[in-house]
Amino acid sequence: MATHHLDDTQPHAFWDNSHPPRVRIQSGDTVVFETLEASANQFTPASGSEAVASLSFDPIHPLTGPVYVEGAEPGDALEVEIISLQHKGWGWNAVIPGFGLLGDEFTTPYLHHYKMEGEVCYFSDKIQIPYEPHCGVMGVAPREPGRLNTIPPRENGGNIDIRHLNPGVRVFFPVLAPGALFSCGDCHSAMGDGEVNGSGIETPMTVTLKITLRKGMTIPELRFITPAGKKLTSAGEGGYYVATAHGPDLFKYAQLSSRYIIDFLVAEHGRTR
Repeated sequence: MATHHLDDTQPHAFWDNSHPPRVRIQSGDTVVFETLEASANQFTPASGSEAVASLSFDPIHPLTGPVYVEGAEPGDALEVEIISLQHKGWGWNAVIPGFGLLGDEFTTPYLHHYKMEGEVCYFSDKIQIPYEPHCGVMGVAPREPGRLNTIPPRENGGNIDIRHLNPGVRVFFPVLAPGALFSCGDCHSAMGDGEVNGSGIETPMTVTLKITLRKGMTIPELRFITPAGKKLTSAGEGGYYVATAHGPDLFKYAQLSSRYIIDFLVAEHGRTR
């Protein structure tokens, strides 16, 4: 199988099934993506908090791709195995007035820089955070024509911010357009269960993914499988099969993701509903 390399010089901050692919690959190939941090170079290691006040959301979530997978058609699924996520030594987190869960309570722009060394993110000399990286945005082209922004999660994946999508995890996306047209970006070196101030440790990274086409594997939305030893809860350290659902009503879509798991257990493991 081949390995392909995509640099970070042609980012796109949208989803569009007419956007031309940067590379065409065969099922089972590996792609190395160089990704920008979420601000698309509006913040650098030299930036001060004044840069937050002038932040434009237009280029937010610069994505690397798209990748066209030969033979991928609607009704198939794309399996994306996360091989590695390598930081480049620096990341940031910001308080953006009016943005985030407590945006109305924190009205002073603030930018905090992190130094990354090995498996450690340095908040300060006294505070260290474990390096637990993931891509905040991963997805395929949408089924509908036209240009969509990257801010919400969608049927195609998108701004999922699932902090468990670390190396070793296999992520499955429904193919919605010919070739799938996969892209990724918005990498985080660490994040809690959500982004309280609207940002994790936003970090440029080198992302290595193995992409495999699963013909005829029809799934409604993103799924993922964790390897043994990946501990999501206090229940244990076996692998997990996880279904997701997206939408504005938390209760409704928590119900839907639960139905997806029931459907999986009935179809794959012979259980009754």
